[in-house]
Amino acid sequence: MLGFGLDWERQVSTCDPSYYKWTQWIFKQLYNDGLARLVNIPVNWCEELGTVLANDEIIDGKSERGGYPVIRKNMLQWVIDIPKYADRLLEGLEEIDWPNSTKEMQRNWIGKSIGAHVDFKVDGFEEGFTVFTTRCDTLFGVTYCVLAPEHDLVEKITTPQQKAAVDAYVKLCATKSELERTELNKEKTGCFTGAYAINPVNQKKIPIWISDYVLASYGTGAIMAVPAHDTRDYAFAKAFGLEIIPVLEGGDISKEAWTEDGVHINSDFLNGLNKEDAIAAMIAFLETHKCGRQQVNYRLREWIFARQRYWGEPIPIVHMEDGTTQVLEDDELPLVLPKLDDYSPSKSGASPLEKASAWVNVERNGMHGKRETSTMPGSAGSSWYFLRYIDPQNDQVFADKKLLEHWMPVDLYIGGSEHAVGHLLYSRMWNNYLYDKGLVPVKEPFKKLFHQGMILGENNEKMSKSRGNVVNPDDIVHAYGADTLRLYEMFMGPLESAKPWSESGVEGARKWLDRVYRLFIEMDVLSDENDGALDYSFHFTVKKVTDDFESLNMNTAISQMMIFINDAYKAGKVYRPYAIDFIKMLSCVAPHVCEEMYQIITGKTCLVHESWPTYDESKLVKNEVEVIVQVNGKLRGKFSVPTGSDDDVLKEEAMKIPTVVSQLEGKTVRKVIVVKGKLVNIVAN
Repeated sequence: MLGFGLDWERQVSTCDPSYYKWTQWIFKQLYNDGLARLVNIPVNWCEELGTVLANDEIIDGKSERGGYPVIRKNMLQWVIDIPKYADRLLEGLEEIDWPNSTKEMQRNWIGKSIGAHVDFKVDGFEEGFTVFTTRCDTLFGVTYCVLAPEHDLVEKITTPQQKAAVDAYVKLCATKSELERTELNKEKTGCFTGAYAINPVNQKKIPIWISDYVLASYGTGAIMAVPAHDTRDYAFAKAFGLEIIPVLEGGDISKEAWTEDGVHINSDFLNGLNKEDAIAAMIAFLETHKCGRQQVNYRLREWIFARQRYWGEPIPIVHMEDGTTQVLEDDELPLVLPKLDDYSPSKSGASPLEKASAWVNVERNGMHGKRETSTMPGSAGSSWYFLRYIDPQNDQVFADKKLLEHWMPVDLYIGGSEHAVGHLLYSRMWNNYLYDKGLVPVKEPFKKLFHQGMILGENNEKMSKSRGNVVNPDDIVHAYGADTLRLYEMFMGPLESAKPWSESGVEGARKWLDRVYRLFIEMDVLSDENDGALDYSFHFTVKKVTDDFESLNMNTAISQMMIFINDAYKAGKVYRPYAIDFIKMLSCVAPHVCEEMYQIITGKTCLVHESWPTYDESKLVKNEVEVIVQVNGKLRGKFSVPTGSDDDVLKEEAMKIPTVVSQLEGKTVRKVIVVKGKLVNIVAN
């Protein structure tokens, strides 16, 4: 109805077995290469939905679907080792034409930082813990350490006197999302374990606390706190009366943390050193004394690749009774979901597939085994669909190599920025992996990325049924035509901006299309001879529309087409090839009316198969220029002269304009300022 060109033979459905056969096959390769594995990991668990949720499926600590409570708990989960590709993903950002804001979001999400691992012993225990820090030079300012409530050591090192308080705090933290826990402005909470760590640089005993702002899934799940020089550590220390020792010169720590750089103080062998020299000296100390080492760390975590729900691709793994796991053979794929009488989830964490005992229990090589009953997340199938579009019916490989070489990478991806650190990152990792396997021809799947804006209601609010401001495209097409809707939407403003809907704007778009049709079809203006009057306007229009379409500036391209139509009306005659080429350009916006005009003018059909218009550089020079005339800085008229006219000609023409003559009556001209080809300003009093 709207004139979209869709190739339905390339339609794919990620939930179709013929598609997810290859999703399972790719998972199998990841598993065989050690990139897909089972680990015990903290997850977002929703008991009511009976499944693990991704961070983007949680809003204010509750599930997006249904608004049910979500807690953090450790579960055995399948994960994809996306951190192994962290450096590759960072490097690849330099090769692609993406919005800088999106690249920065991915850089921050990957979060590469160079620092050190520092090993702390726990007083009275053989065990210790390791922290990652980018500022090991501040170790002399460490006055306490904080473990994540889920850290393995917490239960072991907590003293009997603190056990009840620690257990209660751990339970409380399990009800909070990671976003809630790491919010900078929230009130600082925590609990003392009763245990003490040994600072490796001065052997000083420092208290070990637990707090929700430290996450088990990030870094090592433990931090060293330097409250004199970290805002969050400072707030925590003030809240619980902990010691604050400055080790960088500057500021007043009685009022706030000093977070700028400064010469080292109170730091033994680091005193007097700057930041870089002090870090180098401290790393040397840690490595010499075998209590630390230089380390590269990433914020990027493993991609949790399992869900405890029915809908999703079955994971092609069998857990054998001897404790081993087996991956299905290629000829056993696709592993199809069994039919169930009851699809409801379990609050215990068991998948609904556990109910399909005949499907779950298998014999392989004389040994009993159980199929994996978690299913893959939605991001599995969406991480490679663009490859399957290229060869959707192939049942031998996920896509033919020659076809992949012809089509990849994707030239243009238009989508929202909300996918920046989810689908867009996963797809890049997935494609990089397939490239390493020699299965795809390019590392980066999406050459250019563009984030479209949103069409708002007439009141500048987001369209929604509850606000009653939703515009139904069918109604617009019925009243004004499909071409009008297409033209208006592309003319509203920059593609990346949010724009309010305007019914009067739609009416204006229809009137302009009528004006174009009237000019080329109903008026006798087409000529087989070119008088040159529209040469500049036409060739400039072709150049600008071509450039603007390439850069997705549809609104300015349409604006230039409107200028050409105005020029054509003024000229009174239009060279027939110019009219035909104009219709070709406009057909991208209004294909239906343009096809009709093209048939009437040329007697031919299928405008879409015509070649794109070209322009002549030599015709992009105006024969005439318009000059503005001012008297004492105020606009008093305009005139046109041949391009290249000298200053005397411009002055002479300016003095002939009636409004200028009347303004100069009784005055003496003191100066005439000429800006060649643009402006004449007469100064008089």
